[in-house]
Amino acid sequence: MGRIIIGLLIIPFFGFTVLHKFYVSVTQINYVEEKQSIQIISRIFIDDMENLLRERYDESIVLAIEDEHKDTNIYLEKYLREKFLITINGKSMPIVFIGKEYDGDIMRCYIEVEGITQIKTFEISNRVLFDIYEEQQNVVKTKIYSRQKSMILTKERPSAMLKFN
Repeated sequence: MGRIIIGLLIIPFFGFTVLHKFYVSVTQINYVEEKQSIQIISRIFIDDMENLLRERYDESIVLAIEDEHKDTNIYLEKYLREKFLITINGKSMPIVFIGKEYDGDIMRCYIEVEGITQIKTFEISNRVLFDIYEEQQNVVKTKIYSRQKSMILTKERPSAMLKFN
């Protein structure tokens, strides 16, 4: 009887595991040569971006609802312009925030860089969410001139450079 009671007390502890949240975003970057455009889709967990926007701009922000805060896109664009930087051929390029959409627990941000006729060097700096999550990792996948490359950017190594001869 004593073993049964001990078993009933101990077994529940095996059922509880510490849930570790992963802090990751995935960004796809494609160079569309005929449009002279870099097209970017960044996938970020809604709750992570919501936490950031609340902490940084307005604590009443709630994402993925019908009547979102009126300044959500303004805050998002401002943040992305600050934390998502692209340098092509040694020149810093302005990004254009096209918009966002939600899919389950993911927010897709659409970004573009226009007027790109040739790429010799391509540098990406993606510091998105590093300011609130130490463990944040930003996976970046590129397809430039039919060459695919993937990299993981971290707080310690937030940027990467690709060269095309």
